[in-house]
Amino acid sequence: MDCRVVVEAAVPVYDVATPDEAIRIAIAKTGEMLNPDLNYVEIEMGSRTSPSGEELPPAFIAADEALVALELEMKVFNVEQEEHASRIARKEIGQRLDNVPLSVLDVDTIESDDDEAESDAAEETESDAAEETDDEDDLIPEFEELVDE
Repeated sequence: MDCRVVVEAAVPVYDVATPDEAIRIAIAKTGEMLNPDLNYVEIEMGSRTSPSGEELPPAFIAADEALVALELEMKVFNVEQEEHASRIARKEIGQRLDNVPLSVLDVDTIESDDDEAESDAAEETESDAAEETDDEDDLIPEFEELVDE
């Protein structure tokens, strides 16, 4: 089974004045830490809401320092369960992002082309086996025919 895992990261950024600047720096900083080993991880702005449900910018700035919410998405292949996929993603990303808290937001199963090909092959094998059984019935005489001889 293959899964798509989305992990939220709280990236600290220093010496910034605006939320847009903090977001740009956080994405660049995260990209540097992940590359070249994990260049397949997609980095996007996270979303935050207030307790009342109001949308907030992904960066919180205080005293020229910011904490930026980013969403990191990666695909994990050949896992047995979604929990296994989330552990792998947290480990792989966490090893490269020192002192950055991570939280798994979402794990989705991906229907891969290999899975579809395997299921199609299994269906063809079953139908071929059924045809071969019919052919074998014609070649082997029935028990009653043998007894009559």
